Amino acid sequence: MHESDFELDDDVIYLNHAAVAPWPRRTAAAVRDFAGENARQGSRNYTGWLETEAQLREQLRQLINAASTDEIALLKNTSEALSVVAWGLPWESGDNVIISDQEFPSNRIVWESLDTLGVTTRQISLVDGDSPEAALLNAMDERTRVLSVSAVQYGTGLRLDLPQLGTACRERGILFCVDAIQSLGAIRFDAQACLADFVMADGHKWMLGPEGLALFYCRREVMDTLMLRQYGWHMLENYLDFDSHSRQVAASARRFECGSPNMTGIHALHASLGLLQETGMQTVEQCVMENTRFILDWLQAHTDDFEIITPMEADRHAGIVTFRPHRESSASLFDLLRAAGVACALRGGGVRFSPHYYTPRKKLFTALELLHG
Repeated sequence: MHESDFELDDDVIYLNHAAVAPWPRRTAAAVRDFAGENARQGSRNYTGWLETEAQLREQLRQLINAASTDEIALLKNTSEALSVVAWGLPWESGDNVIISDQEFPSNRIVWESLDTLGVTTRQISLVDGDSPEAALLNAMDERTRVLSVSAVQYGTGLRLDLPQLGTACRERGILFCVDAIQSLGAIRFDAQACLADFVMADGHKWMLGPEGLALFYCRREVMDTLMLRQYGWHMLENYLDFDSHSRQVAASARRFECGSPNMTGIHALHASLGLLQETGMQTVEQCVMENTRFILDWLQAHTDDFEIITPMEADRHAGIVTFRPHRESSASLFDLLRAAGVACALRGGGVRFSPHYYTPRKKLFTALELLHG
């Protein structure tokens, strides 16, 4: 049973993985073991910690199908990774960035901050075209430098066709940046197939890890285009040679890691990704999609009571289902659910459910039955 890998209280129905996920049993154990080792031995086993860090980079490489671990950096969060890109590129006044009008603030504010350089951020309505992809592509012009989108929109749960967008960007010489935080750990992801130049995702949602540690993928061919804005010992090529006065930065994506690594977070995320690997992302995706379909089918059978905000097409959804009640406010329904032990969220103009692969069907059904009050 998938749920045996977790120790959620029996009275909790956890449908909020699109926000902050509960840790698996092994992740909590890994953190306890690491803390205990540190308390008893200090950093005597630092070489072992570095091995865990190297294993995590390989896990992340496999998770997104990067060509090499040299393209993987470990940063603090999605926002930091987006900032590395936004403030690392060489801009000219008059350039523009394309985003959607459904983006989480992380993928909006960082680009809007470039207005001091004369760079315009265009927020494109995803319903103003034959498809969301067409709306984004039609907004591009000769001064578009970057398309930055979420793989799955946090509010509506809309899943974009990343290969279509990536192919168009590559053909036009436009950089393609993907916020994958609502995708990685829920559905399979292929950075090479979608021709992404940059991918970023914090580990605390579908990857089942802690807050404060994020993946940043930078395609080898575009790495040198990013000017470094943060500096420290850990970004140097020979970073363990403390007596060296060389300022040569790492040839790998470690150049974006300016200081000491988050070793506690590394041990935790390593454990969480180990569970996903053992389960298999194909199985994880299948279960996530089945749970999503179960919720959508139930809501579709009760359309007199609820409006479904999430797209109904199978290739348009991932792990998020958002809906609103017709006869009461979303806020009042959210309060009712929370009082009954359902962890969910108010997002995208409605109530958002985001079950993971291990979520028991019985608990899903219980949450849905609560919607009738």
